[in-house]
Amino acid sequence: MTFFQHPRRRLIALALATTLLAPLTVAAQDNTPAPLPLDEVRMFTEALERIRLSYVEEIDDKTLLENAIRGMLAGLDPHSAYMADDDYDLLQETTTGEFGGLGVEVGSENGYIRVISPIDDSPADRAGIKAGDLIIQINNKPLREMLPEEAAQMMRGEPGTEVTVTVAREGQEPFDVTVTREVIALTSVRGRILAPGYAYIRISQFRVNTDDDLEAKIEELLEEHGELDGIVLDLRNNPGGVLQASVGVVDSFISEGRILYTKGRLDEVGMEFSATGKNVAGDVPLVVLINNGSASASEIVAGALQDHGRAIIMGTRSFGKGSVQTVLPLTENRAIKLTTSLYYTPSGRSIQAQGIEPDIVVDEAFVTRRSTRVTQYNESDLQGHLENGNGDVEQTDDIARTLISAEEVLVNDYPLNEALNVLKGINAFKPPRTGRSSGAFAQRDN
Repeated sequence: MTFFQHPRRRLIALALATTLLAPLTVAAQDNTPAPLPLDEVRMFTEALERIRLSYVEEIDDKTLLENAIRGMLAGLDPHSAYMADDDYDLLQETTTGEFGGLGVEVGSENGYIRVISPIDDSPADRAGIKAGDLIIQINNKPLREMLPEEAAQMMRGEPGTEVTVTVAREGQEPFDVTVTREVIALTSVRGRILAPGYAYIRISQFRVNTDDDLEAKIEELLEEHGELDGIVLDLRNNPGGVLQASVGVVDSFISEGRILYTKGRLDEVGMEFSATGKNVAGDVPLVVLINNGSASASEIVAGALQDHGRAIIMGTRSFGKGSVQTVLPLTENRAIKLTTSLYYTPSGRSIQAQGIEPDIVVDEAFVTRRSTRVTQYNESDLQGHLENGNGDVEQTDDIARTLISAEEVLVNDYPLNEALNVLKGINAFKPPRTGRSSGAFAQRDN
């Protein structure tokens, strides 16, 4: 007797088919695809029943059906997923609060877990885990074909406990890294003066209030140090986050025009965002640093500022995640995270699987300054040299600090040093600034 010859099984199949097909039949009236073919529904129910009866261990129907949903979503793209129970909390933690873990954003690639980027100053960052690494084992458990959400859950845990991850890195044999979990506090915006007149602002992740934090940081730097001659906005290894926060960040640098728009199969998922005119940064020259670890919301910011001609984009090509996920509740504590649209830069570029190409390509590099030879002299070192009439000019503490800062930047962060040089070059070929509303780098209309 086959599955469909058994009365009870025919009833199960009929109920399941009705459940699957009824919503789609209604949807078909709204110009969406027709209902699923009945043969495929029968095949699904036949497979379900054979697993229930023949699997080596007894497995309940709830688990089977949830696994089926997970499988459907996992087969779509790397970012669609089924969320149940704690997954809701994890989603909120990564965008609004704190959590215990390693501090690393992951995705899937070829059945393994790809590190998109470590969070700044997290245990993973301090342990040397880098963007682009493949995590192939966690605590000696192979991760082949494991969903990113499951791997992330394995890496989370009580602060103070250890977890060992096996990392595969290009050009090296796989190696183990033991990391102690910590409470990961997500400080999304940090900033400081890099050199007199030049500010450095780092956004490590886009959270709900990141745009407000950025605005506050810019105002703080302006109040403490006066007018700025340039800003370096560092989005390297920023895995993204809240879409609206990235829109707010762009809004802080432009006065008008479109920031981004999204398009999907359904008209209602389409969105468009435009500048509100707040532009707290005025027209201060801007350089944005990106790399392969800059994804999603980071690419929205870089792409919009690039299209508006508001910033010079430097670094290496970004990650290329140009899709938008929508959380669709199924029950009180279960939902699906579904890719519903793609986003586009103001000029209509899709970033999906392509990324943002920098205006100036600057690879990571380690640079050392050549030491001055003892045989090198200046005019002022010669005995009996003539005075210049300017009086004795001593090196101030600010200048000394600038030299130390520049030395540190040159040795430790070559792309940042190049960004600073570009900003100084911009200011070397324009009239002195007379206020925040004057100067170069006016927006280009698209």
